[in-house]
Amino acid sequence: MKVFANALEMIGNTPMVRVNHIDTGPCELYLKLETQNPGMSIKDRIAVTMIAAAEAQGKIKPGDTLIEATAGNTGLGLALVAAQKGYKLIIVLPDKMSREKLYNLRALGAEVIETRSDVQKGHPEYYQDLALRLSEERGAFYINQFENPANVQAHYETTGPEIWQQMEGKLDAFVCGVGSGGTLTGVGRYLREQNEGVDLVLADPDGSILAPLINEGKEVEAGSWRVEGIGEDFIPVICEIALAGKAYAISDKESFEVAREVLLKEGIMVGSSSGTLIAAALQYCREQTEPKRVVTLACDTGCRYLSKLFNDEWLAAQDLG
Repeated sequence: MKVFANALEMIGNTPMVRVNHIDTGPCELYLKLETQNPGMSIKDRIAVTMIAAAEAQGKIKPGDTLIEATAGNTGLGLALVAAQKGYKLIIVLPDKMSREKLYNLRALGAEVIETRSDVQKGHPEYYQDLALRLSEERGAFYINQFENPANVQAHYETTGPEIWQQMEGKLDAFVCGVGSGGTLTGVGRYLREQNEGVDLVLADPDGSILAPLINEGKEVEAGSWRVEGIGEDFIPVICEIALAGKAYAISDKESFEVAREVLLKEGIMVGSSSGTLIAAALQYCREQTEPKRVVTLACDTGCRYLSKLFNDEWLAAQDLG
């Protein structure tokens, strides 16, 4: 067994596990456990790649200040890398995100600035607009995962090849969400290069603009949702949304119920976005008329949502119990 020199070497090469105790119709459903990264989410991959790319381009050096707008997990990945490499970090976080993420970010040494969750892109308090403005005011380097090509590169070079190798090239469909769009674009491009017939399926929170766009070509006004980290009110620059051939809009209630079911029946504790992805993957699997091998992601650990989806009182207060 390999001994790692540091935590950053442990990012990637995450395990794959088959779903055994939940109805998957005629299909086999597999979960790639991104919870096993040192920062306990898939965003560790893009954090280490985006910082390395900026270093290689001469844009940053240890001692500099970095800033990012994030639902939490990209921030946590960046905080992990920044702490190891000697960067200061400012995180702009929408105020609907779990307190566990906030406390974890501060414990990793990041300065956290909370901003409004009820405004859209273009508003001065929208988390991305605020991060851009603060980067200019404070002389910080804005990572900007939503436009950063190294985000896509991370998934094209690591996540996609790992999935293909672990499935031994026998893969019919991949289900993912879109937050920044890096996963869909990077993994999607890689898998399509291996097999043009692989289905790329989007799991989207009900209220996001993406599922109606993919399924009906319809542009809609964004609603609101409680699932964290996926779903959008705009299409990120790096997101090649046309890769997805089908989308499922999943309610908060179903996302939370599926996440809890995965813990109870499969012994894997996942977060709210994983509940959305797995719910969509289950719908896809159950709709099939012939056996298929399907992969989706356990995006992050459910330990970041103990105060929310794993809290019966919180669910009842949100009318989701």
